[in-house]
Amino acid sequence: MSVDVLTFGCRLNVYESEVIRRAAAGANLADTVVVNTCAVTSQAVKQARQSIRKIKRERPDTRIVVTGCAAQTEAATFAEMPEVDRVFGNEEKLDPAMWKRVGDAGAKVIVGDIMTAANTALHPLDAIAHHTRAFLQVQNGCDHRCTFCIIPYGRGNSRSVPVEDVVAQARRLVESGHREIVLTGVDITSYGSNLPGAPKLGALVKQILKNVPELERLRLSSIDSVEADNDLLDALADEPRLMPHLHLSLQAGDDLVLKRMKRRHSRADAIAFTGQVRRLRPNVIFGGDIIAGFPTETEEMFARSLDLVIECALTHLHVFPFSARPGTPAARMPQVQHAIVTERARRLRERGGEALRKHLDSEIGEQRRVLVERGGIGRTEQFTPVRLAAPAIPGTMLDVSIAGHDGRQLLAS
Repeated sequence: MSVDVLTFGCRLNVYESEVIRRAAAGANLADTVVVNTCAVTSQAVKQARQSIRKIKRERPDTRIVVTGCAAQTEAATFAEMPEVDRVFGNEEKLDPAMWKRVGDAGAKVIVGDIMTAANTALHPLDAIAHHTRAFLQVQNGCDHRCTFCIIPYGRGNSRSVPVEDVVAQARRLVESGHREIVLTGVDITSYGSNLPGAPKLGALVKQILKNVPELERLRLSSIDSVEADNDLLDALADEPRLMPHLHLSLQAGDDLVLKRMKRRHSRADAIAFTGQVRRLRPNVIFGGDIIAGFPTETEEMFARSLDLVIECALTHLHVFPFSARPGTPAARMPQVQHAIVTERARRLRERGGEALRKHLDSEIGEQRRVLVERGGIGRTEQFTPVRLAAPAIPGTMLDVSIAGHDGRQLLAS
C-alpha cells in the first residue's frame, strides 16, 4: 500500500492534499496515511483526532503523518497522540524534501513560524483525484483578525501568486482537459496586496479570461463582499464565462454582532452588495456563511441573521454553530448556552432549506448546461446540483431539461 491522504476542510486543503499526495509518492513512501486537518471549528479538530485513532485501530502498521491548519495551531495536541508518527506545519507539508524525511529519525514535530511566510509558491497540478473541476490556488493567508477565527494563525498573513503564474497554470489545466477552474485561497478578495502594483482579484479574473479563451467556466470560491473591486463587478456583468454564483463570507446579520466579530461590513452593506450584483447579473445565485450563537447574541440579534437569508436571497447556506477557538478574543466573550446555539443552527438550516427549495422550484421546466461530475451528478452554472437521467462521462458538458427536484437537487428528464 502506498500513501493515502485524508482531507478535512476547505477547497484549498483539497488542492494542497493533491500536492502532498504527489510529493509523498515521489519520496517513495509506503504504508503511510497523511491527515490534512482543518482548524476552523473545535468539531473539525475532534473529527481529525477520531479519524486518526480509527486509522490506527484498523491499520496498526501504518505510519500516520498529521498536517494542516490544526497541526499548525495545535501541534502539541497531535504530538501527544501515540498513534501519530510525525506532525508537519502548513508550510512544511508543501516541501517535497520534507516527505523524504518522514521515515528518518528526528523531531516528531516540524512546525515553523507561519507568520514569517512571505510568498505563495504555485504547485502546478494537471488534475485533483476524484474532482472534475480544477482548483487553482491564487492566494494564501489572511491579514484580517476576526475575533472568532483561528485561521490566520494556521495560514499566516495574506500572500498571492503572481498574475502571470496563475494565467500559465490556468492554460495548463485547460490543455489537460478541464472545462471549469475554481480560484481558491483563504481570502481571495485580498488577492494581490503583496504583489508589485497590487493587482486586485478583478484584474486577475479578466487576465485569465482574456488569455485563456478556451476556458469554458471560471468560478470563484468564497469571497468577502466588502473587498470586491470594480473590475470584478465588471466581469460579473459582462463575462458569461465567469459563473453566476458567489459564496459570501457574511457570518451574521446583526450590526452589533458583526462589530464584535470585527467584521468590516454592515448588514446594509451585505444587502446592498447582493442587490447590486443581481442588477448586474440577474441570474446570479448567492451562497453564504453564517455563524449561529456567536457570544452575546440575543434572540433579536439572531432573528436579523435569519432575515438576512431572505433579504440577500441566500440559496446555498453554510451554517456554523459557534465554536470557541482557544486563543481568539471570542473565546473570552460571554458564551451562548450550547443548547441555544444548536437550536439556532437548526433554525438557520431550516431557513436555508426553504430558500434552496424556492430556487429549485424556479428551475423546473428550464434548460440548463451542466458539467458532469462523478456519481451521476452535474452542476449548473449557478452551482446547483442536478441528478442526471442517464450515465454520462465526468468532465463533459450536457444540456438538460429540468423536470423536478427532491428538495436538495434538481432532477433532469
